[in-house]
Amino acid sequence: MITREDVATVIHLDLRTGAAELDTAPPLRAKVARQLGLAGLPEPDHPLFLVVDTPTGLTDHQRQYELLTTYRAVGEVRMLVLLVGSTPGSYAGEDEAFQPDRRLVRPSILRASGIALLWAGDLRSARTALEQPGPDDPDALAVLVDLLSVPDVFLRVMDDLGSLPDAIGAPGVRLLEQDLPPEVRDRAWRDALSRFAGEDTEFAPDLPMTAWSGADLPEPLRGLATGRSGRDQRHREPGGMADSAYGSCARALDHARNTLAGLRSLTGLLRASHREAFEADLDQAREALGDYRELVTTALHSDGGSGTAPSAAEAAARLAALGLRVPSAEGVGERIGEGLREFAQKLLGQRLALRAVAQRFTGLAGQVEPVPGSVLLPKLADHSPEAVARRSGARGGPLPDFVTGAPVTAATAAAGLLGGLWQGPLAALAVIVPLVFFGVAGLSATRLRDGLAGHRSIGTRVAATAGAAAGLVIAYTTDPPLWLSTAGLLVGLGVAVETARRLWDAAAGYWAAGQGATALRGALDGLDGLLADVVREHWAAEERLYCADAARSVAGMLRATAAAADAEAVPEPERTPARGGSRAEPPTADDWLDSSSPLEADTFAAPEDEDADWASAYAWQEEASWDESEKDAAALPADPWEDRTAGTPRWLDRESGEGGSELVATLAADLTDAALVAMNPYWGAVERGQAGTLAVRRTEERVRDLLSAARRHLQRNGVLAPPPFAAGHRTRSTSANLLGTDPHGVAELVGAEADRQAVVQLSSPEQGMLLSRDPEATVWLRFAPQAVRGEVEMAWRTSGALQPQDVLWTSSGRYAGLIRLTPLRMGVVENVRPHHSPQEQTTDWLEYEERDGDRW
Repeated sequence: MITREDVATVIHLDLRTGAAELDTAPPLRAKVARQLGLAGLPEPDHPLFLVVDTPTGLTDHQRQYELLTTYRAVGEVRMLVLLVGSTPGSYAGEDEAFQPDRRLVRPSILRASGIALLWAGDLRSARTALEQPGPDDPDALAVLVDLLSVPDVFLRVMDDLGSLPDAIGAPGVRLLEQDLPPEVRDRAWRDALSRFAGEDTEFAPDLPMTAWSGADLPEPLRGLATGRSGRDQRHREPGGMADSAYGSCARALDHARNTLAGLRSLTGLLRASHREAFEADLDQAREALGDYRELVTTALHSDGGSGTAPSAAEAAARLAALGLRVPSAEGVGERIGEGLREFAQKLLGQRLALRAVAQRFTGLAGQVEPVPGSVLLPKLADHSPEAVARRSGARGGPLPDFVTGAPVTAATAAAGLLGGLWQGPLAALAVIVPLVFFGVAGLSATRLRDGLAGHRSIGTRVAATAGAAAGLVIAYTTDPPLWLSTAGLLVGLGVAVETARRLWDAAAGYWAAGQGATALRGALDGLDGLLADVVREHWAAEERLYCADAARSVAGMLRATAAAADAEAVPEPERTPARGGSRAEPPTADDWLDSSSPLEADTFAAPEDEDADWASAYAWQEEASWDESEKDAAALPADPWEDRTAGTPRWLDRESGEGGSELVATLAADLTDAALVAMNPYWGAVERGQAGTLAVRRTEERVRDLLSAARRHLQRNGVLAPPPFAAGHRTRSTSANLLGTDPHGVAELVGAEADRQAVVQLSSPEQGMLLSRDPEATVWLRFAPQAVRGEVEMAWRTSGALQPQDVLWTSSGRYAGLIRLTPLRMGVVENVRPHHSPQEQTTDWLEYEERDGDRW
């Protein structure tokens, strides 16, 4: 049994013209291969042939039918023969008298299983009695062939015809076509391509690292981007060369910090040894910092100046010799391809444009790529002796506010005033407080070897002297008791000593900052951070390099895909239809909106031959086919969807929408799904370490092929039906949001009662005499697009209508309607077998088969 999943396409043959060229197997197979090749399809395992012929052609083309029934294939060959026109001898002349022999003569070769005949004696396309189109009206035939080319409909019609006597039936049809006008579809397709590709100006060329967090990355890439050997991990081996050099400098700076604490006390003001010890500690720290700087410089040159480490093992060995530890990167690179795939799917799943996704992959490449030591070398200049000396000379700006501000001046003046409350011979005691400040200023200048120290404290000395003078004036004025003057002196001395201590502490700290203690500490931390960066950049260097190269490869492929989408979105000149004797230029390969597609994997195909009259409406013509005669060109059938103004049969209602609010977004999402499907083999190449130019080129070709497949699917099946590569988890929008049409028309037509005679019988009056009159013998086929199933069933429930149980939900999104298959009366079909001459292998004539006394 052939399932729908096994069906690739329906192959078309028109034996009404050019059948003589198909009298041997090679031309027939070449004709089929040409159709399949136009769509990029291989030979199908289960070929489905839709053959158009006339009743007379059944006997005239027996050789062709023999070749079709014996077509070489892996599986079963199924063939539906669409007969157009009446049998010969139906009319005797102008009086319309019937001749006796009106039987349908069928060769015995067509009695095999998997073969059925559909006889449309007259396509009945006239909408008024005054119209007189031919029984094989090209416009009506094009629509009927298009409908039967839907694999779901083809197989169902084959099965239903198989249940009729002789597997032959006459069709009655009523169709509703819902689609977009060509100009609306054109505009929506181009807008979708532009949205899918994106703009180059959407994001800055240099995506900053802070634009997206490493938390947005899948786990296999997050570790590579953030670095598992970060600052929270120790990069120096305990007891190693780097750790010893760092420890020596750090200990010297710690000693200097402790010595400075002693220097800033009152004992440091009185004793010069504290300053000497502090300076010795700083000299030792500078020497140790120089050794550590040399070690960092050696580590930065560990790549040998080549820009990247020759190998992970060699880089680790060089760093280990310096006492540095590079964490193991075992297992990090095993899932790079999987991580890149997950990241791309995540970004494309967010419906970002291709160029926006490419920008993120470029940013990822820059984030995971190791930075060679040669790039980090310029950072050493920030920690050079000259840079440290410059920062040491900058003492941090002006003195603290406590030294120069109003509070210290007021405190000093108050101390002088309290110590100056004397009179008479004891007035000499008023100079004690000012002497304290003079003494501190002198000792500060001596201890710090700073001539400006005394100058900076001139304000305090002036304030103390002025306060003492003011105290003497107050004492002579008020004549305070002796105990009050003594108490004032003691309090003033206490304030003076505390103020002097704070002044010294501030002055010593300010001086120490100028000696470079803070600059040395900053340089040590900077060099250690630089060394940590060196170790971090060497961690998983090979894996990160490969990840960066693969990410850039993906970005390049995405940009190439975006460029292909842009190229496909460029409008093509409209093609002038070759009808009514006018000559049109052959369509270009990309002019899909103004020409017909050759063959689709999910719909149907037509040959590219000069003799294919009816099929030329569906195929891209070869250049030679445009040299046909004016008569042949005028006979070409109308394209059933490109030329919306062409005559439509009365059994077809066309409902054109103007496009819904989600049309462009849905088409863009289909293109995104196509890109994801095309990239599937590429991720395998990434995982195998083969993400080179060949893999990228093949992926780009697959993307272009799928873009063409998306275009052909839109052309053949409309926007309602999802393309074969659409993601299964996506919920497609309603017909109102995509087409701007109402699904109630589909629900009403498909749910119509069978006895309402809603269909138009495609039979001529004389053929109608040959049909069965038993209404129970007819077979009904109701069908509608699977894409609108939910809407149609909802409409049935809302209206309270009886829901049919045998509806065929098709993969195509264009047609819905009813097909009635009526069997022929007994004795109408004459089954014959050819009689061949042994010498000439030609048909002498036909022998009638008799079975159980009945004539077949």
